[in-house]
Amino acid sequence: MRFQTFAAALVLILLSAAWLTLNDDRGSAAADAPTPSWTRTPADADLPCRVAYVHDGDSLRCQDGARIRLHAVAARETDETCSPGHPCPAASGAAATQALKRLTEGRDLTCRSIGRSYDRITAICWTPEGTEVNCAMIRSGTTTIWPRYNRQTPICS
Repeated sequence: MRFQTFAAALVLILLSAAWLTLNDDRGSAAADAPTPSWTRTPADADLPCRVAYVHDGDSLRCQDGARIRLHAVAARETDETCSPGHPCPAASGAAATQALKRLTEGRDLTCRSIGRSYDRITAICWTPEGTEVNCAMIRSGTTTIWPRYNRQTPICS
């Protein structure tokens, strides 16, 4: 019993030390490392959007009425289907919608317009902290990347 307690305490200490090492930005090399590009808002972002409503896992509406579709991102539809010829993520449409709501609803985004699709602006968007929404949705596992559009203008880069 003593050995198990000792081993558990040792594991906890090692995990704490690892966490502190990875998160200590006081003079460490990690603090000098460049911020990943998917967490920076580019200078050519041209579209402000205060998110009024999240429609589904890859589209939202701004307070000014603009409808935005996340560029190069595919989510299941609200009826949990995937359109023929579209990439189909394993996660449910409801899970993707909730993830996008948590990330964006009621927030001010900065977006870069890429084009248009079905009377919506396709865009790459960033939160005020600089997180690329498109990439964050892919990383959440609730959506998948759409290679055809990602080749034209890559996200997460």
